[in-house]
Amino acid sequence: MGVPARPDSSPQTRAVFTALHHQPAQWRYGYDICRETGLASGTLYPILGRLTDRGLLETRWEDDPPEGRPRRHLYRLTAQGAARAVELARQPARARPVPARRPAVEGA
Repeated sequence: MGVPARPDSSPQTRAVFTALHHQPAQWRYGYDICRETGLASGTLYPILGRLTDRGLLETRWEDDPPEGRPRRHLYRLTAQGAARAVELARQPARARPVPARRPAVEGA
């Protein structure tokens, strides 16, 4: 049995790290990250919350949104998060285990 995967190394989380690492000093909002990664908001926002809780992301609210639009929550990598993004980029992505195929049932 191999070493268990870290909780921040799923393919979805790796996609978030990759998106944020392209411009690590730039603040990004969730919808922008959704578009870049192709992740649904129900997948993305829990990842952002976990990464924030682990100190890998910092967050803040947008200062001056255009009139008529609510403030957006912004995200960017911390120094620790940027280091983890580099670490993940150097590692091959872990393949998901392929379930064993069931033998074909004759006459079905």
